[in-house]
Amino acid sequence: MIEQDLVDKYIDYLVINRHYSDDTKKSYLEDINNFVHALDQNGGFQGFSVVNRFDVETYLTFMDEQEYSDDTIARRISSLRSFYNYLVRNNFLTKNPFELVQLRRKGRKLPRFFYENEMKQLFEAVKGDDLLSQRDSALLELLYATGMRVSECANLTMSQLDFANGVVLIHGKGDKDRYVPFGEYAQTALQKYFQDARKVIMNKYEQDHDFVFINNRGKQITSRGIEYILDKIIKKTSLTADIHPHMIRHTFATHLLDNGADLRTVQEMLGHSSLSTTQIYTHVTMEHLQKDYKKYFPR
Repeated sequence: MIEQDLVDKYIDYLVINRHYSDDTKKSYLEDINNFVHALDQNGGFQGFSVVNRFDVETYLTFMDEQEYSDDTIARRISSLRSFYNYLVRNNFLTKNPFELVQLRRKGRKLPRFFYENEMKQLFEAVKGDDLLSQRDSALLELLYATGMRVSECANLTMSQLDFANGVVLIHGKGDKDRYVPFGEYAQTALQKYFQDARKVIMNKYEQDHDFVFINNRGKQITSRGIEYILDKIIKKTSLTADIHPHMIRHTFATHLLDNGADLRTVQEMLGHSSLSTTQIYTHVTMEHLQKDYKKYFPR
């Protein structure tokens, strides 16, 4: 089927040329399939070449009726716009029906983050002398210290860590590298994990690789595995919030800005290509300031 062939070519391009992770590849594929499925439910999908502005409006109405969040709608439209850009750029199609789509935002949801006392609870919950607790402690410390994405953490190798200078080289989205410092808490937790846990587990299961974080059988940990670990950690605390890995990244950025970091410095450490993406955290810190003002200012 020619339509599937176009999708396959695009996914290959994301992996080979853009060096996107498996999770990112799956997200793009799901967004494209969701669009095709929605059109099938609303009159039938006739092929990517015949999609027009009416079909796009039909899809937007479908997502609105399904009560998708603003962020989900924006991500799916962005995925489809990128997909069609690829098709036009490579002369498979002549025009992009998503090119001029402008979304009416109902109000951007502020990213959820942990306050400092909540982070302390997480660090307390992960303490332990057993092998996996040492791994979990090092994992949580490094995620918080660097704000790296879960996929970046799962693919982190030993050679990317520079203990002498206290920095980690992170291979980010689109093959963009960045250096991010990490402090003594993360450094201590990592060194203890390397000396007392990682080597023991890998030797037990006869594993030999360079990935920093491993599962309970010594193999490279997956992004899903990291999500499972974080979910397990929060269940040991009195915190009621659901945790997702990006909350640690949000927390890293918010705490930096709360303590006076420059916005462009935070942008660089997060690996954002656009400053506007980082600016969402200024709204978070402003909300924090307003709450403190109302709490502590007498009038």
